[in-house]
Parts: sequence; structure tokens; C-alpha cells
Amino acid sequence: MIITKTPFRMSFFGGGTDFPEFYQKNGGSVISTTFDKYCYVTVRHLPRFFEYKTHLTYSRMEYVNSYEEIEHPAIREAMKYLDMHEIRLTYESDLPARSGLGTSSSFAVGMLNSFYALKGKYADKRKLADDAIYLERVLCDEAGGVQDQIAASFGGFNRINFNSNGYTVNPIIISPERKRKLNQNLMLFFTGFSRFSADIQISTQKALKSKEEQLLEMLDLVDKAEQVLTSDSDLDEFGRMLDYTWNLKRGITDSISSDSINGIYKKAMEAGALGGKLLGAGGGGFLLFYVTPEYRKSVRTALNDLLYVPFQFENEGTRVIYYAAEAYSPEED
Repeated sequence: MIITKTPFRMSFFGGGTDFPEFYQKNGGSVISTTFDKYCYVTVRHLPRFFEYKTHLTYSRMEYVNSYEEIEHPAIREAMKYLDMHEIRLTYESDLPARSGLGTSSSFAVGMLNSFYALKGKYADKRKLADDAIYLERVLCDEAGGVQDQIAASFGGFNRINFNSNGYTVNPIIISPERKRKLNQNLMLFFTGFSRFSADIQISTQKALKSKEEQLLEMLDLVDKAEQVLTSDSDLDEFGRMLDYTWNLKRGITDSISSDSINGIYKKAMEAGALGGKLLGAGGGGFLLFYVTPEYRKSVRTALNDLLYVPFQFENEGTRVIYYAAEAYSPEED
């Protein structure tokens, strides 16, 4: 039996510049972090006592005898890719799916990590990130960028740079006290709306050419945000920059925000937040705000109809938390 634990991520700056169509021409960069909310994937070989050969449990259950019967595209394609047979897979999560925190990519990374471990093979973080990108973007043909898979695999507070040759993951060097202060000044709220990221990503992908100027400005903000984080600058400028980049992102496509989201955002700003953004592709999910200590209570009050989610940054990325090797021989034809 294998159990993997994979964190979710929040992206601060540069979202949209991680689309291959953009970064292969202009370069790309994002600042993001993983935090202490996770998905768990448990995998073991299924004993041969049942009428079915594979049992899958996620938001629903599937009992199947062949790859072709599997309805979940990522599980189906990952099992085919790694030649997995006769398994019982269970997925559990601290947070809801389709919420803008890279949940599908974290699942993809954690699932691949568990599959490799079940086969007795070691896969490093880059291998898992690359395979998850290939799984979601090629095998499943889903639109979108490539930052989520990388963040979930590597973990930590990073600047991820993209170019035509690939990507690099660069930890942001920031003092523990400054990092703690940043964490304290960030407030996360669940809007209650969920959406399919791929649907939003398709419209974003179509807008890349016409909105290149906005994306280039968002890319430039990554340098400025990193400078704020790693210098003695007023950390509150990070919050003001979040507001600026959110307004740029909203201009890329109408599907990124909505009247409801805009209304919530306005309430938080009027209550004292310096800035914020909707996490992920857009359309719904989680709103993140930068709020200095003296205004935290008033922002909580203003958004009291939303679920507030405390969190802490994490640094480990995906990992196997339980490993018990199994003897397995493929069923003979």
C-alpha cells in the first residue's frame, strides 16, 4: 500500500505567463507557494476476489475491468501511461475540487507519485512535475498553464521561470520573520462558487495574442514583487501589487471574474484590505487578500458569509507518507 500527500498552491504573480503559447515567445515567470492543505492518494493492488479488476474512489466510485471503462480522464490516462493494473485507488482532499488552488494538478502529481512507488520505482520532483504536465496537457488534452504541476511537485515559496527550453524553480530567499509576517497578512476565503478550470483556461488561451500587452506587464510585476519580498521595502507594497495584478488579470477575459466576485472583493477592500486576487484560472473558488493586523477583524466581519480558511506556508511538496511494498504478478491471460 502507498499513501502520498501533495500540497495545494496559491499563485501571487505571473499567472497566465505560464502558458506555452506565451512563454515560448516572451518568457514567463510566476511567484507562488504551496501551503498546508493537501490531497491524499492511497493505492494498493486489488485482491482477486471481485467481479471487477479496478476500484476507484474520488467524488464518485468506479468499478471497472479495463482502461476503456474508466470515466475519470486523468486516472484512465495515468494508468495506461504507467501500465497500472488491478488497483484500488482512493482520493481524499482537505479542500474542494475546482476551487482555483491547483487541486487537479496536485491530484495528478500525487497519483503519479503513488503509481511509481507501487511499482517500486523512485521518481524525483522534476520527473513527477514533467509527467503531470504531460498527463494533463497532452494525454488529457486539457488547456492551461504548467505552473500548478511544478508547484505541487517541488513545494515551497518559489519563483518559477519558463522559457523555450523548459523551466527552473528558484526558492525566494526571504528571512523567516518576513515570511512569517507575509503569511500572517494573507487571508483566504472560499466564495462557495466552483468551476471547471479548463473552461476558463480555454478562453484565456484564446486571448493570449490580443492581451499580450497585459501579460507582459504582469510578467514585469514578478520582478517587482520579488524585489519587495527580498529587500527591506515596505512589505505592504506586496498587497498593493496584488490589487494591481488582479485588475490586470480581470482584463484578459470576462470569464475570469463576475459581479458576485467583484462585489466580495469591493467589500474586503472597503473594510481595509490592501489588495487581493481570485486564485487560479478565475470564475470562482478562493479569494486571497493582503490585510494588515489592525484590519483583519473588520475584513472577517465584512465577509462573514464566506468560509475563512487559515493556512501556513509549506516547503516539502509531494511525498510518500506510507510505503509498504507489495508482491504483485500480472494476471496471466
